[in-house]
Amino acid sequence: MNRAEETDDDMRYSNQKDYLFLHKWLGECRKWYPVSSDKDVEAMAKNWLGFYRYGASLTATYKNQPVGVATLFLMPCRKAVHHCLVYFIVDPNHAGKGVGTSLIKNINHLGKNYFRFEWMNIEIFAGCPAISLIEKAGYKEVFKQEKFVKEKEGYLARYLYQRNCGKRYKG
Repeated sequence: MNRAEETDDDMRYSNQKDYLFLHKWLGECRKWYPVSSDKDVEAMAKNWLGFYRYGASLTATYKNQPVGVATLFLMPCRKAVHHCLVYFIVDPNHAGKGVGTSLIKNINHLGKNYFRFEWMNIEIFAGCPAISLIEKAGYKEVFKQEKFVKEKEGYLARYLYQRNCGKRYKG
């Protein structure tokens, strides 16, 4: 993370205690995720963090407090095990401080070198401030789906971005 000369930043595997933070941030940033109600936020946060059991979720911390989470949504079927969907979120109070960049860099490394994915995907909605971040991380737009979600102010398109990790999978 880009806080000059600070050693208070860390990256660790996520754990069950991170749920409260993820739930809070997802509720605050729900416009950028496919959730509407508080019940949706709760269900998605539980599903999202559940991948920590497989070592597929990372938590960024600042002064030992979680400030972001990135997770590899693993595919349950053998035929699709060579790729995953990535979700990430940053505490709105720490946005623009390099947390997202660090999360993406580390989750990409985990996906490529530990899980040996051939490619990784990120689903993102039009107007999301993280689009430039994922493009800088090597993700390319694969397709755009107009009017995917409806917000109070109108429809938002969904984009699927993909990052090629190389053909390392041997299934």
